[in-house]
Amino acid sequence: MHRGMHTDTERCVRAVQSKDARFDGWFYTAVLTTGIYCRPSCPAVPPKPRHMVFHPSAAACQQAGFRACKRCRPDASPGSPEWNVRADLVARAMRLIADGVVDREGVTGLAARLGYSTRQIERQLLAELGAGPLALARAQRARTARLLVETTDLPMADVAFAAGFSSVRAFNDTVREVFALSPSELRARAPKHAAGGAPGVIALRLPFRAPLHPDNLFGHLAATAVPGVEEWREGSYRRTLRLPYGQGIVALSPRPDHIACRLALSDHRDLTVAISRCRRLLDLDADPVAVDERLRADPALAPLVDKAPGRRVPRTADEAEFAVRAVLGQQVSTAAARTHAARLVIAHGTPVDDPEGGLTHLFPAPEELAALDPDALAMPRTRRTTLTTLVRRLADGDLRLGADSDWPKTRAALLALPGFGPWTADVIAMRALGDPDAFLPTDLGVRRAARALGLPSTPAALTTRAAAWRPWRAYAVQYLWATDSHPINVLPT
Repeated sequence: MHRGMHTDTERCVRAVQSKDARFDGWFYTAVLTTGIYCRPSCPAVPPKPRHMVFHPSAAACQQAGFRACKRCRPDASPGSPEWNVRADLVARAMRLIADGVVDREGVTGLAARLGYSTRQIERQLLAELGAGPLALARAQRARTARLLVETTDLPMADVAFAAGFSSVRAFNDTVREVFALSPSELRARAPKHAAGGAPGVIALRLPFRAPLHPDNLFGHLAATAVPGVEEWREGSYRRTLRLPYGQGIVALSPRPDHIACRLALSDHRDLTVAISRCRRLLDLDADPVAVDERLRADPALAPLVDKAPGRRVPRTADEAEFAVRAVLGQQVSTAAARTHAARLVIAHGTPVDDPEGGLTHLFPAPEELAALDPDALAMPRTRRTTLTTLVRRLADGDLRLGADSDWPKTRAALLALPGFGPWTADVIAMRALGDPDAFLPTDLGVRRAARALGLPSTPAALTTRAAAWRPWRAYAVQYLWATDSHPINVLPT
């Protein structure tokens, strides 16, 4: 964990001098002599230590008057892993800002979602990140604008509003200030192949911290894919997306040094949130070195980590969808859960147009499921009650699952629902809410793997042993699951 690393000048200098990519996104280097800021792994010759100052965010660098380096493109760094690990106010605020809440609802909307005053949020973000919510959202808009300028043929006015700017003038001024180039100059410098591809499709690269082991990540998503909503096709996981302004279809493909992402959006204003949700889905902002270092310290787990380092937790692009699917999957096989979900999709999902075929619907929102007839569900009566209660609470807003969720409080709220036991609450915490320490000691696959490794297999004893794996127990679950030959562990061919 590197919280507040930008204050440790000696450590930051060492990271910059060694061009250590593991620290990209943890802090940014501002160079006093050139007026630019870089990621730690910038390939340029490192400046003298006395010419470096360090900031915790790109927004802080921009507020201090520094421009983004044209060579290392610090705006394309992976996000800080801290926002995936922490559940405090700052982390929850950062997850919401990444989800575009400030652009859509303003700082007052951000505060309302978090249950704090705007002044409290401003103060805490400024103290930790050197920038308030408006500056952080502006830095994100600049990053989105650059993506659109360089990877599409959209007119600049369309780029401005799609990136979240309120005017073309604000867009032009921000791009010039952050990148020291006009939007037209940015587009002229972009590789000529970047704007190619199918009409209306935005192609981009999603960075991550190495290593990343894709087998269980994409294997899990493909093996549990709901027909019509998700599919594996020609080396890509494809799915439909419900977004604030419209709908989208994304194709995600693992590559050695990035994830290839192709997005087709009905409204380009959804680009920022679509990227954010794809990154959360694939757990791309994780710090695999920190995770594996902790798990490798256990002799029972060390061989599993050494065999396939960099496992991620397969998450979700829609928290409410995952919660519904978790209930559908209670005490049934993966195939049965997919069948139940597919029936809901056909009966209640919103149709989509997929030019490539294969994807037909958005997964139904809780509001669309709230009026479903329980007798139409081919499942035991108790599980029908569990499902209908869940969707009603979600539709009414009594239960909120999202980037801003307080993990302990939300888990307690889930356990209070009828039919919700620890397994269901914890799998939602792990895969929907993103809690890196969620653990499944009652899971059959986890217990079977534990027994084979000589670990305790009873839930209480295994939980005691797993205390040494904290705060990364959700990743330990991935390594334990991977000992099985289940299709979720195999990258489809």
